[in-house]
Amino acid sequence: MPVNLSSPDPQSLLPVKGVALGVAAAGIRKRDRKDLLVITLDAGAQAAGVFTRNRFCAAPVTVAREHLSSGAAVRALLVNTGNANAGTGESGIADARRTCIELAGLLGCAPAQVLPFSTGVIMEPLPVERIAAGLPACIADLRGDNWFSAAQAIMTTDTLPKAASRRVQIGGATVTVTGIAKGAGMIRPDMATMLGFIATDARVTRIALERLVRDAADRSFNCITVDGDTSTNDSFIVIATGGAGVAAETDGDLATLGCAIDEIAAQLAQAIVRDGEGATKFITVRVEAGASEDECRRIGYAIAHSPLVKTAFFASDPNLGRILAAIGYAGVAGLDVAKLDLYLDSVLVASRGGRHPGYQETDGQRVMKQSEIAVRVVLNRGKASATLWTCDLSYDYVKINADYRS
Repeated sequence: MPVNLSSPDPQSLLPVKGVALGVAAAGIRKRDRKDLLVITLDAGAQAAGVFTRNRFCAAPVTVAREHLSSGAAVRALLVNTGNANAGTGESGIADARRTCIELAGLLGCAPAQVLPFSTGVIMEPLPVERIAAGLPACIADLRGDNWFSAAQAIMTTDTLPKAASRRVQIGGATVTVTGIAKGAGMIRPDMATMLGFIATDARVTRIALERLVRDAADRSFNCITVDGDTSTNDSFIVIATGGAGVAAETDGDLATLGCAIDEIAAQLAQAIVRDGEGATKFITVRVEAGASEDECRRIGYAIAHSPLVKTAFFASDPNLGRILAAIGYAGVAGLDVAKLDLYLDSVLVASRGGRHPGYQETDGQRVMKQSEIAVRVVLNRGKASATLWTCDLSYDYVKINADYRS
């Protein structure tokens, strides 16, 4: 079960003017399951994105990047689950392009105006015919209030849909921000299998939107890990339609809008961790007083990736020397461990390079039994900090991934 996470209320997901969403069950991998999503955008909308840094990136990532860089006005997003179209070579590229052609023909736009996204099993050919056959049903289902169904349609091993909305005031007008995401395993976005789509009805220039999407990714999806694996398909797209009739132009307006996008992205990113495959605990890792944000992230990820640390959390075992070991191998040059403090919630566990004299294992065990735990590392060598979110590693993680293709 997810860690303190519930399904969003469909009524809380606000329509974004200029965006319509339609879903279908195309039988891409399993019958009678929503697995195909079309998102259409009104003319004049802007879109920007960040993608996986995995060198073995999926065919739809390659094609989506090409279409975005072409400068063509994006009119639609096409998302399928059940098949990642990754590790499929040139034929996979051709298949991704063909799906864009199929949707463009139905919408009356150019193929370069369609961005494709896929998630699911790697190294299997994309069933283009099933996707093409499902597109008319998606188009017939297009509605502005279809965000909840869209969130369901992009799920793979997720146990719950992930979606959120906000309203903010810009230039005296109400602006809406709504987003959806999927992900539960193969999660260590590095841009950014994870997909995220956020839309706003504010008007934003392409240049400003590219900055907003990068900033949001760095503060959210690039701060999470479930298992340390960077997917071949990670994609995060932010859309600005201008449907609210107000432009985010000033630094203040962009900051207000950026804050709302960041909040949505962080909520979705944390939902991915809370719904991590087999997760029983949600863990916040904060590294403080570092010389740079980069070294804080290095140490944070060393802790968050460690199977030994994660299994100790699953077992509620305060074997916290594992955390010290992870800090030590994080690769931070010149780190003086004699200056380091380690806290588990408010419990001081280690100081001056070793176990704190006042630390009692019963205090550590009490914290470890909680469903939400904070690990705080104080390096005492600067003013930089970083916060990451992760989960434990359980028996069920192994079971889920051992049976994933069956």
